[in-house]
Amino acid sequence: MFFESVFPKGERMNLAVFVSGSGTNLQAIIDAVAGGKLSADIKLVLSSRPDAFALQRAEKHGIPAVYLSSKEFDSREKFIRAMLETLRRHQVDFIALAGYMRRVPPEVVQKFKNRITNIHPALLPAFGGKGMYGIRVHRAVIEYGCKVTGVTVHLVDEEYDHGPIVAQRCVPVLDDDTPETLAARVLEVEHQLYPEVLQLFAEGKVIVEGRRVKIAK
Repeated sequence: MFFESVFPKGERMNLAVFVSGSGTNLQAIIDAVAGGKLSADIKLVLSSRPDAFALQRAEKHGIPAVYLSSKEFDSREKFIRAMLETLRRHQVDFIALAGYMRRVPPEVVQKFKNRITNIHPALLPAFGGKGMYGIRVHRAVIEYGCKVTGVTVHLVDEEYDHGPIVAQRCVPVLDDDTPETLAARVLEVEHQLYPEVLQLFAEGKVIVEGRRVKIAK
């Protein structure tokens, strides 16, 4: 028997988006909210890098944006407390990782159990794990000779790219693809899929039992 949905129906999602880079998936989420396709309020954009362009995207749209890195703290415990307090202060109840290049502390994962998602540019469990991100993934896909790759949205647990899979969408690998051309096509699908999956959470349609995820009608 499946558990109840991980996000209550009828509650507007208070979303934090974690970033490290340019933030194109963040922009897709912002656009989905603005267009009425995602029932969420983006309460916070949190970056692991002070120079991430995603911070400028957030500021442009009036979204609170913060840089938070363990490098700025003299202990792991202080960093975790600062992250949890920042999330609490902004009333966040769901986290979307969008190109966040750091491991989320286990204490935060537990606090937001089944309420943290990540998007990965391959069909997990293939081409995932520590060090598999960005162009490295697409290069590995081509070198392995895959004919199909894709996008995975999954729940986050304590391991890299390991949590239960919520949704996947395929992308063909063309004979003349380079890592860069493949990355561009995969990214287009990311921008479509991520807001759609977040909306399923917002509608209370995502139901989880262990590693099994069901999308309710």
